[in-house]
Amino acid sequence: MSRLNARQREAVHYISGPLLVLAGAGSGKTSVITSKITYLVEQCGIKAKHIAAVTFTNKAAREMRERVSKLLPAHDAKGLIVATFHNLGLTILREEHKILGYKAGFSIFDSEDAKALIRDIMIRDFGDEGEEVNQVQAAISNLKNDMCEPDRAISVACNDHELMIAQVYKTYNQYLKAYNAVDFDDLILLIVALFRQHPEVLEKWQNRVRYLLVDEYQDTNIAQYELVKMLVETRSAFTVVGDDDQSIYAWRGARPENLVKLNEDFPSLKVIKLEQNYRSTSRILKVANAVIANNPHVFEKALWSELGMGDEIRIIQTRNEDAESERIAVEILDHKLKKNTHFRDYAVLYRGNHQSRLLEMKLQAHQVPYRISGGTSFFAKNEIKDAMGYLRLLINPEDDAAFLRVVNVPRREIGPSTLEKLGEYATERDISLYRAVDELGLEQRLPEKAIQKLRQFRQWLERTAEDCQRKEAISVLKQMFTDIEYEDWLYQNSNTPKQAERRMDNVWYLVDSIQRMLERDKGLADEMTLESAISRLLLMDMLEQQQEEDDTDKVHLLTLHASKGLEFPHCFIMGLEEEILPHRNSIEENNIEEERRLMYVGITRAKKTLTMTYAAQRKQYGEKIETIPSRFLDEMPEEDLVWFGKGEKDPDANKAKGRETLASLRNLMDGL
Repeated sequence: MSRLNARQREAVHYISGPLLVLAGAGSGKTSVITSKITYLVEQCGIKAKHIAAVTFTNKAAREMRERVSKLLPAHDAKGLIVATFHNLGLTILREEHKILGYKAGFSIFDSEDAKALIRDIMIRDFGDEGEEVNQVQAAISNLKNDMCEPDRAISVACNDHELMIAQVYKTYNQYLKAYNAVDFDDLILLIVALFRQHPEVLEKWQNRVRYLLVDEYQDTNIAQYELVKMLVETRSAFTVVGDDDQSIYAWRGARPENLVKLNEDFPSLKVIKLEQNYRSTSRILKVANAVIANNPHVFEKALWSELGMGDEIRIIQTRNEDAESERIAVEILDHKLKKNTHFRDYAVLYRGNHQSRLLEMKLQAHQVPYRISGGTSFFAKNEIKDAMGYLRLLINPEDDAAFLRVVNVPRREIGPSTLEKLGEYATERDISLYRAVDELGLEQRLPEKAIQKLRQFRQWLERTAEDCQRKEAISVLKQMFTDIEYEDWLYQNSNTPKQAERRMDNVWYLVDSIQRMLERDKGLADEMTLESAISRLLLMDMLEQQQEEDDTDKVHLLTLHASKGLEFPHCFIMGLEEEILPHRNSIEENNIEEERRLMYVGITRAKKTLTMTYAAQRKQYGEKIETIPSRFLDEMPEEDLVWFGKGEKDPDANKAKGRETLASLRNLMDGL
């Protein structure tokens, strides 16, 4: 507690009513939350099992848990909930699933699972090619976040396109229920519905969670706000921490106005501002404050720092996008050479993923190691999840999630009503879906044609599993994907033939990986079996998901959205041009405020130095166009900026820089 500043201590000690902590970037909000958990347990007599701290990412939750473990003895922290919103929803759903009509072991559809199902529905029911699947998926997600049920979405649709989305939404939900599955949005929406329909269940969880802490509150959507409100409404015992200036997720349903709504729903709400920044130099904060001041504010605040004024902010104009990426690569190398830093100290931030392609080429050319955050894992690809579904079923036919994943991929005319009745029967008999297919009792529930389709699938799978034991396993696996005509299905469900080819190549690469595993251990005493090879792949999947923690010495490349919550000693923000940052869509929709918040987030990632770049010319649709520098550059205080590349010629400065670089090289060589 002694390490906290006065405002932070005030936030920790205030427990006599609802509290909003307005925490600016780098102001130590996690310290406040973890210290408050300790204070509630040690000084206020609230048992850890009655405290919940909720945030948005697994990484943030993990960091919070680690910090609490250092502050609280293990026996005092027993039962404490530190989780993401979705994990909290999952915890409640696992305990209450029967009330909502789900059986134990329900599946969770991630984004790729959901996309595949939605595309399938669009193609089958609307003759659509599935090209708009991303847009439809986002619309369905927003409807769920806004707590709009399918029937209501259908009734309020204003045009044919909205009606199509609403109808896809309804069918999609039916399929999820048939599959005994939920998607990420359901983990919040279903709990809100559960609490509304069953007051006794709500009361049970209100008694379980007697003090609630919420991080990144400005990122909550309507459903999350409602969940928080219902959990805390009897006691008003909560602390929410947020920053309206860092709300950058409106596109996925976040409502920064929830900060204001909180004041309306809880009139006794106390507001404490954390404005001291422990991350950045005063100059970086001055520039950030100047930019964000152009947005309207309900709560005024200004970040400040005791870390000194620091270097000026560098703005570099280049001829074109090629020169921009080249300049960034050279600047990183030059700075690293002079300052003896690490590559991991540098980050390049950009508005859209497409901006990284050229930059990657330049970094490779200069042999600068880098890592891109937020890329799609090999095992997260839809075709790999399908393939793994088949492999999982071969070694464990009782795997209901795998069964549901592949039973209709490719399509076998096994619809959602068939699967729903199969699921109900399996639940009543307390057996797996796979085993339920062969039971005589199922014939009373399903028409003969549906049973025939299910049994054909089961018999084929049994034969394939037996062949894997009797014959050469890899040949059998290859034949399996040929038998089901998976490649044809990919061509039907991919945007281009080239994409389908790449996706099939991924499947063959997976099979080849199994072959390499089997061959590597051939002849050993503990020779690897097909089952152990597939299990090893499942483990690799889990390990790959953890690789976001990669801390090797590489430059970080990431979007401005992905950079939120992170910090780097030396930052570059590229593409400071109108129609890139701010983005063209935001300009056309007159939604510059969120783009300005995104700019603010980017600036406040930098600890010591900040460099921004833009190109005077950029290729668009094969033509060179003159760009317009971003309006955000005009909003920065001129006295804190130093400009490069705007046509000025300074031979002396260039020579001096060259001499400085050569001297650094000589020093480096002398030290070897």
